[in-house]
Amino acid sequence: MSQSSAPMMPSPNSMKKKIVTAIAAVVIGHAGVLWAVSNMKTPELKPVEKDPIKVRFVKIVEKKPEPPKPKPEPKKEPPKPKEVKIVDKPLPPPPKKVEKVEQVKKKDAPKPTVKPVQNVPITPVASTVVSETKVVRVEPTPPAPVTPPPAPPAPPAPPAPKSVSIGNGVSWVKAPNVQFDEGELKASCSVEVAISASAEGKIESATVKNSTCGAAVNRKVTAAVKRARLSKYIDNGVATPTRVDQPFNFKLK
Repeated sequence: MSQSSAPMMPSPNSMKKKIVTAIAAVVIGHAGVLWAVSNMKTPELKPVEKDPIKVRFVKIVEKKPEPPKPKPEPKKEPPKPKEVKIVDKPLPPPPKKVEKVEQVKKKDAPKPTVKPVQNVPITPVASTVVSETKVVRVEPTPPAPVTPPPAPPAPPAPPAPKSVSIGNGVSWVKAPNVQFDEGELKASCSVEVAISASAEGKIESATVKNSTCGAAVNRKVTAAVKRARLSKYIDNGVATPTRVDQPFNFKLK
């Protein structure tokens, strides 16, 4: 009998050597590639010259929608000419000859003869008497006088103004503001103004009573008082007009 020979299995050491050799070859190959790449010169790139881009802005105008055009009116057909029939009229007959007829004057008729009037008996005429009628005028009786309606009662008289003073009955709601220009007030002076106010406190009049100032200062003071306003004065629950004497003292610095 012949003996069959079994295949020889490689040893584990030889397998390790082969693997290590393959890995070393791969590493060396990569190292060579990296060295070659690192020593390569980078190609110089030439700059590309380009023309500048021109930008043009265009304004877009929105067109407004045109209004609808009016519909054309239908053309009216011209009226057809009426047919006129021409009728031949016969010519008028020629005028007849008029023969002159001689008029024969008639003989004058005989005038009637007037016979004399014989005596005719006179018939008596009856006399008529006209009686007068008197017309009596009856005057109408006058109507009775109409008594007028009673007059409405007169409104109550406004209350008489009360003499009061500032701080005792009334006060300034809007005080008078007197301002002078430079050089207008030449010396220290005083003015006393008599004021009349309505029941609502409105200044109705301002009159200078006593003054040591000039006319220009007096006018400024009265004008300022008329622009001011007093409070209401209540007397027994009724707003009453007032009279107030207000002094003004001006000192020149």
